[in-house]
Amino acid sequence: MSRMRLRRLSRRLLWIAGATLLLLCAAFVAWVYYLDQVVTSEFRGRLWSVPARVYAQPIELYAGANIGSEDLEQELRRLHYRPGDPAAGPGLYRRRGGEFDLNARRVRFADELRAPVRVRVRTAVDAVTGVSAADGSELPLFRLDPLLVGSVFPVHGEDRIVLAPDEVPALLRGAIKTIEDRRFDEHHGVDVRSIARAVWANLRAGRIAQGGSTLTQQLVKNYFLSDEQTFGRKAKEAVMALRLEARYTKEEILVAYLNEVYLGQDGERAVHGFGLGSEYFFGKPVDELEVAELALLVGLVKGPSYYDPHKHPDRARMRRNLVLKELADEHVIEASTAALASAQPLGLRTTVGGYVPAFLDLVRRHLKRDYAEADLSEAGLSIYTTLDPRAQAAAERSLTRELKRLDASSRVKNAHLEGAVVIAEPQSGEVVAVVGGREIGSAGFNRALDAHRPIGSLVKPAVYLAAMESGRYTAATLIEDAPLSIKLGDGSLWEPQNYTHEVFGTVPLVRALSESMNLATVRLGLDVGLDKVAGTLQRLGLEKRPALNPSLLLGAVDLTPLEVVQVYTALANGGFQARLRSVQVVLDEHGTPLKSFKLEVTPAASPAAVYQVDRMMAQVTERGTGHAVGARFGGRLVVPAKTGTSSDLRDSWFAGFTGNHVAVVWVGYDDNRPTGLTGAMGALPIWLGTMVDLRPTSWQMAAPAEVEDRWIEFSSGLETRPGCSPDAVPVAVPRGTTLPGRSGCATPSSDAPSVVDKVKQWLQKTLH
Repeated sequence: MSRMRLRRLSRRLLWIAGATLLLLCAAFVAWVYYLDQVVTSEFRGRLWSVPARVYAQPIELYAGANIGSEDLEQELRRLHYRPGDPAAGPGLYRRRGGEFDLNARRVRFADELRAPVRVRVRTAVDAVTGVSAADGSELPLFRLDPLLVGSVFPVHGEDRIVLAPDEVPALLRGAIKTIEDRRFDEHHGVDVRSIARAVWANLRAGRIAQGGSTLTQQLVKNYFLSDEQTFGRKAKEAVMALRLEARYTKEEILVAYLNEVYLGQDGERAVHGFGLGSEYFFGKPVDELEVAELALLVGLVKGPSYYDPHKHPDRARMRRNLVLKELADEHVIEASTAALASAQPLGLRTTVGGYVPAFLDLVRRHLKRDYAEADLSEAGLSIYTTLDPRAQAAAERSLTRELKRLDASSRVKNAHLEGAVVIAEPQSGEVVAVVGGREIGSAGFNRALDAHRPIGSLVKPAVYLAAMESGRYTAATLIEDAPLSIKLGDGSLWEPQNYTHEVFGTVPLVRALSESMNLATVRLGLDVGLDKVAGTLQRLGLEKRPALNPSLLLGAVDLTPLEVVQVYTALANGGFQARLRSVQVVLDEHGTPLKSFKLEVTPAASPAAVYQVDRMMAQVTERGTGHAVGARFGGRLVVPAKTGTSSDLRDSWFAGFTGNHVAVVWVGYDDNRPTGLTGAMGALPIWLGTMVDLRPTSWQMAAPAEVEDRWIEFSSGLETRPGCSPDAVPVAVPRGTTLPGRSGCATPSSDAPSVVDKVKQWLQKTLH
């Protein structure tokens, strides 16, 4: 080959090499530019998807509040307040007998942001006797912190509490840099010394065996990249770390790291950041962490699963103590402080209160009517709900206890009964408790919202209400409880029976309802009309019109416990339907109200007719199928209620209302096998146990002007007086109703009009 040709070939090769180099440089610049854009676009503005935080109602303390000394201490423990000297800081309380000295935390309510404050609460065994400020002045009202009950986190399960820079303790800053990146303040995102040391170790091992990552690189990996251990991923991580440090300050990067780092797993929820880590492991905000607690969290960064203190307490303790030693060696803390902290137990929070998945499910469904899923899981909203922690705890305790008892006495082997409880305040429609099953805290099938089961005799108050509204019936009206046969549309015969297979003959309506007589109820419903009964159910709150089959009159309609509560709320509220709600107000990330969920009340039924039915239902718990309730409260409380049992004893129900709550309980098997339990045997004890813990008040409602109280004989319906018949019961009937009297027991209402009555009648005629 000639020299000339070699020269041309050399020039061509040089040109190709130069062009290739230029292209590679351009590609590298484009790659760096792309990574820079990824960093800036993703890191700018909102740095994280911040789940909505869901809070319960705050418990109000005032003179006379139904909270005793033991109750108050239980609530303080539920809020993770700790015994100690209140002067040392928020989150501490001191108890002397019934007197509590409390240093309350800084906390945001739905309507205000409260600074830390000292208060003194005086209590007796069963009530608050007074509340005063630090200067001794009396306070009319003081609210405990709203309990955090969960988060609406996204599908990938990340949850966190974002800390602002001024919320990060100085010790946490120093500790995380000492343990994870001692040259954090000197390098520019990549520490060449650490990388060189790691490269040498990796070359010797023939694989990625050691990392030289800085805090910035760890943040980049957690926020932008996968955990793949390759040189390509490490190169991308290094470039992005350099660009991140060029764009943002060390302070911004450090705080971002503290909010992003993964610290553990709580079921489906991934615990990210020291804010949530502090709450999850110790039940307190990060600024209340003690040295030993903070060291444990810092130690978890190296291996959240390996050092999980719940699963591996010994490993966690060793790792914590190693962190404490290094902090002392680097003079971040005193050696004496490290020694004292090393001797302390892990101090993990006790599981008092907390996650309520069934109620959170209801909250999420209600919010979906107004908010997109992304807003709920990413926008950092604060959701203040109607949940009452005391009612929720009472329902959980009673359901768990009674289901265990029922299982132990059941003849059904290798199966466990399930149950659900829903409690609401009838006047406001606020749902205060939801239990979706016996596995408390489990986010499985929510029977309170999704288990559609036949309600049995819970439907009967609607049948009797339709009869009262027709104007043709009263509580004293006699009806036949006798066999009947009904020809259905397909030509078959339906022959209902009473539960005991007995026939009771002629009985007043109040007895038929309170003793849950099927034959009498069917006769009544057929006379009133199936369409009227179905319409009554819809007016009471049933969304879908039930099929017009005669079996409807005995509860052949499938409802959830929540739907039953909606129906019974109208009965408890004098014929006015308060739409059930679980959310009071939603605040944005800055505490600005976005939406308030106002009270919605609509007329549902005649107040006079509802009052008559409610008074009849009160006899259910006095002498009917729910008499155990009356026996438990010793006749001190008026409690309208109804038992319910579906065919073949597959479903056990109890629904009732006191002066402040309407509650529904369901018990059954998920596979729909017979339980062998009536409503009184299965659901009623759970309802009763819940209400006893809530210290209920008596149901009271002013009688409408159209009705009056009369006494009748429970067995015969004849008018009587309390002292004349041992079977006398009070009922409400339309004013002026003529009732046949029991011989020898005449009442003023059954005698001739008095002189006063004659004067009233004369005045009415004259004025009109």
